[in-house]
Amino acid sequence: MSSVTVSREYSALLTKVPPKVIRTEKENEAYTEILYDLDRRSKTLTAAEREFADLLVLLIEDFEDKRYRLPRSKPLAVLAFLMEQHELRQKDLVGVFGTPSIVSEVLNGKRELNKDHIKRLSDRFHISPELFF
Repeated sequence: MSSVTVSREYSALLTKVPPKVIRTEKENEAYTEILYDLDRRSKTLTAAEREFADLLVLLIEDFEDKRYRLPRSKPLAVLAFLMEQHELRQKDLVGVFGTPSIVSEVLNGKRELNKDHIKRLSDRFHISPELFF
């Protein structure tokens, strides 16, 4: 097993705020506050402080990904949401679907999204195609 070297400054940071897996909102809030403090001083952080901030980000993201996972939506609900957010009407999606009648059929649930539609929608809205599955 190889050894990992840690600077004294980094070791002191770990002693001051021992990192651990976040399990509660209170712990998440505490780590988030520490991260905000480091972020406010981002231009003057030492290498050890930047490394510690990266560790906090990983711990916070892990907790929040598990805790606040969004439920999966149906593809048409995703499309309706995107259209609303971008203030689009059916005619604005003809370039994605090819014809006004196909747009109408998809939006009314008479036709399912195919792989080509999904690729074009993900390109149009700059989102992952995964949202439509």
